[in-house]
Amino acid sequence: MRLGIIGATGWLGSALGGRLLSLGIVSPGDLVLANRSGARGDYHGHRVRWARDGAELAALSDVIVVSVRPEDWPALSLRAEGRLVLSFMAGVGADRLASCGGRIVRAMPNAAAGIGASYSPWWADGGVTDEDRRTVTAILSAIGTSDEIAEEAQIDLMTALPGSGAAYPALMAVAMARFMTDRGVPEAIAWRATEAAVCGGAAMLAGRIADAPALLAAYRDYRGTTAAGLDAAEAGGFSAAIRSALEAATKKAQAMAAPEP
Repeated sequence: MRLGIIGATGWLGSALGGRLLSLGIVSPGDLVLANRSGARGDYHGHRVRWARDGAELAALSDVIVVSVRPEDWPALSLRAEGRLVLSFMAGVGADRLASCGGRIVRAMPNAAAGIGASYSPWWADGGVTDEDRRTVTAILSAIGTSDEIAEEAQIDLMTALPGSGAAYPALMAVAMARFMTDRGVPEAIAWRATEAAVCGGAAMLAGRIADAPALLAAYRDYRGTTAAGLDAAEAGGFSAAIRSALEAATKKAQAMAAPEP
């Protein structure tokens, strides 16, 4: 498989390229890269081929990953007839991607791609073959896990939720740490305490996230300090705030997907 990555030194493009190479899914000789800043002598410890532009990259690739900002898509003027095109762009729908002439898949990885822990849901248009689907699954396996979803509209929801990566845990962590430091706890200790709650606590749900409602019920049934905190969080609008955040992010993705004037 000759794979091209447009935006190869960006956050997601670099994570994907580095892990494809380190896991041996794609050999350095079969990886073609392009970016705005130009070629580099070393790419994650390997010498790979750098294309001058999207046209050269497309000519050298069987599969093209587009990992650029949505606003940069029109300027690419990509022509990819007969090729599988895997887009990581939020808000650029299949109707606009179709201008490149390729078989279109839209995926939504997140920042955990760099450590191989991204969850990357994806949607395929009608021209995508079963072999293409196996290829997409193999590519995304380099950065974590994936699922095919049935409706393109759900990509906007996936942009809002798994696409947010560590953003919401980080927001909660900042609030927790500030609560501690505002009450005189030394900053280093406040952050360690926060890490225990956010990272250590989340580890208890790894692989069993659907048990979250039961876990909350167990805390509430105990009627201790954590139950008091949970009740206060709900009374303060915690769940409503999360829902509002996801609704706002989804609306932003939908607005980005609006047809160009």
